[in-house]
Amino acid sequence: MSTAKATHTEIDEFLQTNNEWTLTDDALQRTFTFRNFREAFGFMAEAALVAERSSHHPEWSNVYNRVTVKLTTHDAGGISAKDFELARQMELIASRR
Repeated sequence: MSTAKATHTEIDEFLQTNNEWTLTDDALQRTFTFRNFREAFGFMAEAALVAERSSHHPEWSNVYNRVTVKLTTHDAGGISAKDFELARQMELIASRR
Protein backbone atom coordinates (compact mmCIF):
# COMPACT_ATOMS: atom_id res chain seq x y z
CA MET A 1 0.00 0.00 0.00
CA SER A 2 1.53 3.29 -1.04
CA THR A 3 1.46 6.52 0.91
CA ALA A 4 -0.25 9.61 -0.48
CA LYS A 5 1.99 12.47 -1.55
CA ALA A 6 1.35 15.72 0.32
CA THR A 7 -0.24 18.61 -1.54
CA HIS A 8 1.53 21.92 -2.09
CA THR A 9 -0.87 23.47 0.43
CA GLU A 10 -0.02 20.86 3.08
CA ILE A 11 3.70 21.41 2.52
CA ASP A 12 3.31 25.20 2.69
CA GLU A 13 1.30 24.92 5.93
CA PHE A 14 3.98 22.72 7.47
CA LEU A 15 6.77 25.10 6.45
CA GLN A 16 4.89 28.12 7.82
CA THR A 17 4.59 26.54 11.26
CA ASN A 18 8.03 24.87 11.21
CA ASN A 19 10.24 27.64 9.88
CA GLU A 20 13.54 25.82 10.53
CA TRP A 21 12.60 23.34 7.80
CA THR A 22 13.01 24.10 4.10
CA LEU A 23 11.89 22.51 0.87
CA THR A 24 14.88 21.12 -1.04
CA ASP A 25 14.63 18.77 -4.04
CA ASP A 26 11.06 17.68 -3.14
CA ALA A 27 12.14 16.86 0.43
CA LEU A 28 11.96 18.53 3.84
CA GLN A 29 15.40 19.54 5.04
CA ARG A 30 16.79 20.92 8.29
CA THR A 31 20.14 21.19 10.03
CA PHE A 32 20.07 20.72 13.79
CA THR A 33 22.97 22.19 15.76
CA PHE A 34 23.94 20.89 19.19
CA ARG A 35 26.56 21.81 21.78
CA ASN A 36 28.86 18.94 20.85
CA PHE A 37 29.21 15.64 19.02
CA ARG A 38 27.83 13.61 21.93
CA GLU A 39 24.54 15.53 21.87
CA ALA A 40 24.31 15.34 18.09
CA PHE A 41 24.90 11.60 18.12
CA GLY A 42 22.44 11.16 21.00
CA PHE A 43 19.82 12.99 18.95
CA MET A 44 20.47 10.66 16.03
CA ALA A 45 20.22 7.56 18.24
CA GLU A 46 16.90 8.65 19.72
CA ALA A 47 15.50 9.76 16.35
CA ALA A 48 16.59 6.44 14.81
CA LEU A 49 14.40 4.55 17.30
CA VAL A 50 11.39 6.71 16.40
CA ALA A 51 12.09 6.27 12.68
CA GLU A 52 12.42 2.51 13.02
CA ARG A 53 9.12 2.22 14.92
CA SER A 54 7.34 4.02 12.10
CA SER A 55 9.39 2.24 9.42
CA HIS A 56 10.28 5.61 7.92
CA HIS A 57 13.98 6.36 7.73
CA PRO A 58 15.66 9.74 7.18
CA GLU A 59 18.51 10.59 4.90
CA TRP A 60 20.94 12.33 7.23
CA SER A 61 24.53 13.18 7.95
CA ASN A 62 26.50 14.23 10.99
CA VAL A 63 29.53 16.49 11.19
CA TYR A 64 30.67 17.18 14.76
CA ASN A 65 27.74 19.04 16.38
CA ARG A 66 25.50 19.28 13.29
CA VAL A 67 22.96 16.82 11.95
CA THR A 68 21.46 17.54 8.55
CA VAL A 69 18.20 15.73 7.87
CA LYS A 70 16.38 15.24 4.58
CA LEU A 71 12.91 13.67 4.66
CA THR A 72 10.97 12.28 1.73
CA THR A 73 8.72 9.28 1.21
CA HIS A 74 10.01 7.24 -1.70
CA ASP A 75 6.84 5.22 -2.29
CA ALA A 76 4.83 8.49 -2.40
CA GLY A 77 7.27 10.10 -4.82
CA GLY A 78 7.84 13.07 -2.51
CA ILE A 79 6.82 14.46 0.86
CA SER A 80 4.01 12.76 2.77
CA ALA A 81 2.36 12.85 6.19
CA LYS A 82 5.07 10.42 7.34
CA ASP A 83 7.68 13.13 6.78
CA PHE A 84 5.67 15.75 8.66
CA GLU A 85 5.29 13.41 11.62
CA LEU A 86 8.95 12.38 11.73
CA ALA A 87 9.99 16.04 11.47
CA ARG A 88 7.74 16.90 14.43
CA GLN A 89 9.18 14.04 16.45
CA MET A 90 12.71 15.18 15.65
CA GLU A 91 11.84 18.69 16.82
CA LEU A 92 10.63 17.27 20.14
CA ILE A 93 13.76 15.19 20.56
CA ALA A 94 16.04 18.15 19.76
CA SER A 95 14.16 20.42 22.16
CA ARG A 96 15.06 18.10 25.05
CA ARG A 97 18.81 18.36 24.37
